[in-house]
Amino acid sequence: MGIRVQRIDKTLELPQFARKGDAAFDLRSAVDLVIQPSQKEIIPTGLKVAVPEGYAGLIWDRSGMAAKHSLTTMAGVLDSGYRGEIKIVMINLGKEAVQITKGMRVAQMLVQPVLNMEIEEVEELEDTERGEGGFGSTGTK
Repeated sequence: MGIRVQRIDKTLELPQFARKGDAAFDLRSAVDLVIQPSQKEIIPTGLKVAVPEGYAGLIWDRSGMAAKHSLTTMAGVLDSGYRGEIKIVMINLGKEAVQITKGMRVAQMLVQPVLNMEIEEVEELEDTERGEGGFGSTGTK
């Protein structure tokens, strides 16, 4: 099985896996822009992708961009029926502005199978050992 890709901007490279065995392929910026500290930008990739039915494309950070520049992605689910341009919602959590240049690898897409289940309303849910224990309920040690 393959992923069908349409390049809107023919000057950009096709997405590719950086190394054999990598889980996700890189997505590049189709524009030059600066992301200021605490600011969010929507970065076009110049690509349309046909994610196969039964799968979803998940947009993730590139670890180097996150570690070196505090850039993180948001809103990263590509449904199999979507055929528009992939755009990366990115926020700068750092203290310095970050220059994004056309062709720069800014995010990565992981394609995974998904299960579509029926949603069933019930009056109450069965008990579990965890119950309603939420954030921090298991402690730190």
